[in-house]
Amino acid sequence: MKRYPVSLALFLAAAAFLAGCGKSAESTGTPAGNSPSPAMNRGTVGVSLLTLDNPFFKVIGDSLTAEAAKSGYEAVVLSADQDVGRQSNQVKDFIVKKVAAIVLSPCDSKGIVPVIQEANAAGIPVFTVDVPCNEPGVQIVTQVATDNFGGGKEAAKAMIEALAGRGGKIGVLDLKQVESCILRVKGFKEVIEAHNASAGAAKIEIVSELDGGGAKDKGYKVAEDMLQAFPDLVGLFAINDPSALGARGALEKAGKADKVVIIGFDGQPEGKQAIKDGKIYADPIQFPDQMGVEVVKAFLRYSKGDDLPPQMLIPTKLYRQADGAADPELK
Repeated sequence: MKRYPVSLALFLAAAAFLAGCGKSAESTGTPAGNSPSPAMNRGTVGVSLLTLDNPFFKVIGDSLTAEAAKSGYEAVVLSADQDVGRQSNQVKDFIVKKVAAIVLSPCDSKGIVPVIQEANAAGIPVFTVDVPCNEPGVQIVTQVATDNFGGGKEAAKAMIEALAGRGGKIGVLDLKQVESCILRVKGFKEVIEAHNASAGAAKIEIVSELDGGGAKDKGYKVAEDMLQAFPDLVGLFAINDPSALGARGALEKAGKADKVVIIGFDGQPEGKQAIKDGKIYADPIQFPDQMGVEVVKAFLRYSKGDDLPPQMLIPTKLYRQADGAADPELK
């Protein structure tokens, strides 16, 4: 008889303890013994960018990673190092790992076709960012990019503005294997040709188009070659800031820094600084942070069954010396 009250007390205490645990688990929304955690990993987004040596693509990768994490996705961002073979192998690896989506800035819009087709066959949605792949036989959900054609037109307007009615011979540092750069040159030429239709003696003549590699060292060499072939050049249009900065180095070496106008493209920090310092006249600037965010938003919309347009273009903005002077991020 004496042990019954004790057993009953123990039973009641245990019941109260278990009830308390049950209430705690219910209030936190997690199983008993587990603490609340951030959003669970919903999958992986495989990203292969043209290069990560160029700060522009680094910004795309970083903003994409941050935006994906907000929705519980992990982004694996790799550099293709401008090598389509390397990029193809990276995509093959993404396919094997069954990623939720693949995001590419193709090194070679034609050469990357077979591996995109493999991703299509595996049912993995493919998105492109900055550099498109408009080749037949591939399925790209959407392309998130700068309006490169429009940006090229802005670059030509800046060239006309900088030459101030003088006209003369100019060169173009291009990158023909990258479709976004082809569009920039195409837009540039359209405005120059329209200008020349009524320019009379002030026509602007494109006398040389060479591959600047989108890099400072190659831009330097190509600009040197142009200056040797055409010592009376008055302007250079480079498809990005690294090649524009390389060209500036060649002009300084040749003693022609004040005689040849340079128009770049991108708006990277070093390019903006050069514009502020008067070394580059202007850039149509891009917004790579927006690109990274928008491509993730496009994937999330696609995942919900939304229809997306084939292209989602972000306009450029012309950045001149006055903009550099007012830019708090510059020296």
